[in-house]
Amino acid sequence: MSAEPSSTSPERPLQEPDAQAEVFAVVRQAHQMESTEDYVELIDDLIRTNGEARLVEVAERLGISQPSASKTIARLQREGFVTSEPYRSIFLTDTGKALADASRERHDLVYRFLLAIGVSEETAKIDSEGVEHHVSAETLHAFKRIIVKQQKS
Repeated sequence: MSAEPSSTSPERPLQEPDAQAEVFAVVRQAHQMESTEDYVELIDDLIRTNGEARLVEVAERLGISQPSASKTIARLQREGFVTSEPYRSIFLTDTGKALADASRERHDLVYRFLLAIGVSEETAKIDSEGVEHHVSAETLHAFKRIIVKQQKS
């Protein structure tokens, strides 16, 4: 196997160690917030749709077991995003509601951007669910500019 780069892909030089470590640290932080954002956004959706968010429905919609969902809800409660009591509904704190709103806004912006560049609706739904957690404010602003520009044409 040749050590030379493929002619179909450009060579990408290795970054300085500190710069590369910083990139990976940002990605790790985004991964840590993914679950929290998904939970608070779902809880908010359930409250808005059903008037309450119950553990059984959170687990069902996330496709996980109730004990796994319960463990995460307990963590979210310790971190100040939700309040709940055994066998009762789950409620968002003001902090949890603010995070849910911000997450939903990012999600919607990424989804609309993907549609604007020609991605199918079904693929945009799937892709926006993961991309929303890893997009910087600068990239979101660029997405917004492209959406506005596309709407004007």
